[in-house]
Amino acid sequence: MNVIECQGLSKYFQGTQALKDLTFTIEENKITGLIGRNGAGKTTLLKIIAGFYQKSTGELKVFSEDPFNSLKVSANTIFIDENMSFSPGLNLRDILVSAGNFYENWDAELANRLFEYFGFDEKQLHHRLSKGMKSTFNSILGLAARCPLTIFDEPTTGMDAAVRKDFYRAVLKDYLQFPRTMILSSHLLNEIEEILEDILLINQGENFLQMAVADLREYAVGLRGKTEKLEEVTKHKKIIHKETFGIGDSFMVVENDFTQGDLNQIRMMGIDVSSIATTDLCIFLTAKNQGGIDDVFSRN
Repeated sequence: MNVIECQGLSKYFQGTQALKDLTFTIEENKITGLIGRNGAGKTTLLKIIAGFYQKSTGELKVFSEDPFNSLKVSANTIFIDENMSFSPGLNLRDILVSAGNFYENWDAELANRLFEYFGFDEKQLHHRLSKGMKSTFNSILGLAARCPLTIFDEPTTGMDAAVRKDFYRAVLKDYLQFPRTMILSSHLLNEIEEILEDILLINQGENFLQMAVADLREYAVGLRGKTEKLEEVTKHKKIIHKETFGIGDSFMVVENDFTQGDLNQIRMMGIDVSSIATTDLCIFLTAKNQGGIDDVFSRN
């Protein structure tokens, strides 16, 4: 079953197109990573899915309904980001109690355990928390609400490394106990890929690719060696990224449609074959130029 079905979705803000003809589906009870550079349109897309923004054109169904002004979508979705705000008259304990009255699947015991683990004072006010502590508290809400659709938009902003690690582990452990559809938007793909099942990569408001994380790890291969030899073996291949080193040496990231026999022959030619980290691959895929920053300094 698909929780989200998107076909030809576009969004305009005062004549500027933020999303361009997006088409994808997100299945029930999967953790999907929404990946893209700053300005790619991630937050805009997530806010349309959550029903905060209205689409301009195209079709979007969440739980089989248009999410904008949908009570069904609102009741079954929680959207967590760094801009969450609450009444200044409510302390952190009041916020947890209020959340328990709103979310049908609210787990007060989990919320309390996480609240104590991360060292919050129930009399603290949300607007007086540091950026990292706000993100941590907001994430507690996202986990304890146990909504069928849980959206985390850059949830670890301001968190230190130890807290980020705890958060990701908490997401995975709670998901295994209470499966639901989760979307995590993050720049730190290397930190979250172990808990993701699918990746949705968007670039400048457009679909780039959607696939299982396991497939993304095999999507490309790195080749390093003499430029002439690399050009020979990649003549009819899709080159994603290339760099030059000194005189006559190059590194290329190439779409991996090689057979194992092909790769063995390439190694016999003196070319080094390596895997590509998923974070680096996403950067290369969404770069404006194959050579990245090196193109700025190119004399050609």
